[in-house]
Amino acid sequence: YVAAVYEHESILSPTPAVLVERRSALELMGRNLDVYEQQVLAAARQGAQIIVFPEDGIHGFNFTRSSIYPYLDFVPHSHSGKWNPCREPYLFNDTEVVQRLSCMALKNKIFLVANLGTKQPCERSDPRCPSDGRYQFNTNVALAADGTLLATYRKHNLYFEYAFDTPPEPDYAFFDTPFAGKFGMFTCFDILFFEPAVNLVRQYNLKQIVYPTAWMNQLPLLSAVEFQQAFATAFNVNILAANIHHPTLGMTGSGIYTPVKSFIYHNMESYGGKLIVAEIPVITTGYKTNLETTPGRVSEKGKEQSPPSFYAEMMYDNFTFVPVWGEKGELQVCANTLCCYLNYQKAVLTDELYALGVFDGLHTVHGTYYVQACALVKCGGLSFSTCGQEVTDARALIDFQLWGNMSTPYIFPLLLTSGITLDFADHMGWKNNHYFLSKNRTSSGLLTAALYGRWYEKD
Repeated sequence: YVAAVYEHESILSPTPAVLVERRSALELMGRNLDVYEQQVLAAARQGAQIIVFPEDGIHGFNFTRSSIYPYLDFVPHSHSGKWNPCREPYLFNDTEVVQRLSCMALKNKIFLVANLGTKQPCERSDPRCPSDGRYQFNTNVALAADGTLLATYRKHNLYFEYAFDTPPEPDYAFFDTPFAGKFGMFTCFDILFFEPAVNLVRQYNLKQIVYPTAWMNQLPLLSAVEFQQAFATAFNVNILAANIHHPTLGMTGSGIYTPVKSFIYHNMESYGGKLIVAEIPVITTGYKTNLETTPGRVSEKGKEQSPPSFYAEMMYDNFTFVPVWGEKGELQVCANTLCCYLNYQKAVLTDELYALGVFDGLHTVHGTYYVQACALVKCGGLSFSTCGQEVTDARALIDFQLWGNMSTPYIFPLLLTSGITLDFADHMGWKNNHYFLSKNRTSSGLLTAALYGRWYEKD
């Protein structure tokens, strides 16, 4: 099927904390919706059957709970499949935004997924009802090609979004399409947690995901395109990921991902939005990736003279590293119960410093979650203290096999190359209770090769 995602440089309110009238809120959102309208038309002309827009793309961000209120639409949560906002605008008040989205879908005969702010009045008798008498949700809507509202999803894992409430229970949102079956739906930070993202994919055996996000890139392990691809690979799904484009805020990175191929956009230099349109295969249940194939060699080797280990901060976590010196070698580094092993041969020798790092613990900055990671990274400079820094360019080509005795089945394989481009492993999967990832010759200089494990039970 043909899919489209749009990385949108949203027109932002210069003063998001200031209270405005609904009319001026609609005026600002209208300017973003004008851009959406052009992009839906462009995508439909290229044969797209579905288009996805980013999180916060219509209203922007940095609001307070009260200042976002005029920007919120009323969208009934359980009304899916029975209401067509374009054809029945009179059913509810304050639905101007969802009406416009519905009409775009209808006019261009395309499935459309967008993110907006929504409100829902609540009763004083509801113990969770906020003191202002309403819930405010960060919401995705999915609209059918005839404009019908198919599904809504209210973001569960909020990322410092004080204007919004967490829904009482996680939403498991999905909708049906005639061209690719069921699509699941979640938002941004959700991708790092079991609820609802992982549970949704597993419980409903979903093979296609739509994913609006407003992601701030954090190298070396959590750049947007890197983790979006890792999720597609780990769960054997297609992901349509639309990010916001604001390079000054570190926000870029969208794509259409299959388990074996990616169509991505990552651009920190220039401004303006970007439409990606790609034709991808529908994944049916029987489809297998290289996750289960050719096992690698996991040797229980004798103790060799390992280089000195050292500590450095990476992703705000205290990693234990060993330097990757010389042309080739075998290394191991351990922390807590996790040991990481690396066999490597540098195909192109450079003066760059690489290191193999391990972290097994609770990550506590910008969210709390338990990580088990084995990571081969390029350091920022030649001293140990630069390992873990954000690096975007590399020249060394390395053949490697990386493995670890991970305690969780949820491993996200990361493979990032120079210029924030992606590569795919030759082989990966489980063997003898170790997860491994191997690659002969990356397409360009290696930035990061990592096994990013999420041990959800220990969050």
